[in-house]
Amino acid sequence: MIRLNFIGNFRAQGKIKKSFRKAKASYLTRIRWAVSSFYFGMGLCFSTWASRIPDIKVALDLSAADLGNILLALPLGQLTMMPFAGRLVTRYGSHRLVLFSLAMYGGFLSLMGYVSTPWQLAFGLYLFGMCGNMNSIAINTQGIYTEKLFNKNIMTSFHGVWSFAGFTGALVSIGMLSFEMTPFQHFSIVAVIVCLLIIFNYKFLIKAKEYPKTGEKKKLFTKPDPALLSLGIIGFGCMASEGIMFDWSGVYFEEVVKAPGPLIVLGYTSFMIMMATGRFLGDGLITKYGRKKVIQISGFMISIGLFTAVLFPILIPATIGFMLVGLGVSTIVPTLYSVAGKTPHIPPGEAIAMVTSVSFLGFLMGPPVIGYIAELFGLRFSFAFIGIFGLIIAFLVSRVKALQ
Repeated sequence: MIRLNFIGNFRAQGKIKKSFRKAKASYLTRIRWAVSSFYFGMGLCFSTWASRIPDIKVALDLSAADLGNILLALPLGQLTMMPFAGRLVTRYGSHRLVLFSLAMYGGFLSLMGYVSTPWQLAFGLYLFGMCGNMNSIAINTQGIYTEKLFNKNIMTSFHGVWSFAGFTGALVSIGMLSFEMTPFQHFSIVAVIVCLLIIFNYKFLIKAKEYPKTGEKKKLFTKPDPALLSLGIIGFGCMASEGIMFDWSGVYFEEVVKAPGPLIVLGYTSFMIMMATGRFLGDGLITKYGRKKVIQISGFMISIGLFTAVLFPILIPATIGFMLVGLGVSTIVPTLYSVAGKTPHIPPGEAIAMVTSVSFLGFLMGPPVIGYIAELFGLRFSFAFIGIFGLIIAFLVSRVKALQ
């Protein structure tokens, strides 16, 4: 009888442990969904704004030059926030900052649909950019914490959700335009959707703050950590390549490839599809082959893709080239954030901010540099010049210990 009771208790304990493991796995999955929803909300806001730029340009009667000047307000806002975002996340916690910044991101989005003068739009974009940078640092810090809980690579899938939100935003915009909704109505609906995402998912975010050591005084400027600087340089090359694809792929297909009518957008669309696909596949590839090999191959793919489009400026080869670039850039930046967030003695938010500060310069400088080079030597030569960056990425990876 005693032996039977022991066996019964043992089996009961086994069932309890199994139930506990299932409950834990379920809760971890819910955390992952919550963090993913904030990535989705951020991507949805940005793509929604981008989709209605032509309508706002017409509504405000802006010339191409006027619009170009106004659009600079967005990266200027991002640059303004960069020195502060990491420290704010460290002090107040990424779970609070991501709530505040995404809510404000959606709020400023809706206000930009209501502007009536160019300077109002520029000011709105400046604030939109500030909130976007704060949200990016905070949500990527949440991504780092979540990855640590799962104890496996999941960062690229989060960025895949951001890319998927871009497609969703474009599709929603098509629907809004078919119903002849104004930008304000469109932006307000998206802002409400973002608020609902926050309400249903905020309580599942990871609540963590990383305080500086007692008595430690933060200097106004500190020497960048060499490892993080190396990661930032790799990110610079990747984001320069990504930036020219966002801004110049359509122009390349129109002026160089001579794509007919609607097929002008084929290069950009193929790039975006493969970037999103690569991000959803990236975590498994990194787990199987390691960060170093994946980033090296990604760098080569960027170069091969751009060189293919340059050497064979025909519709199908150029499209395949742009697809390779999309796959190449897909995993690099998420992986850099993942590695940076695990840097010893530096809070994740501040480490990500350091890498972002250097990387984002590539995104800002790449498209204008392409324009200057194209003016002097032609657009094909300028794309070939950026293609060198992929080879530089592949070379640098072998020299960065954190990526081994």
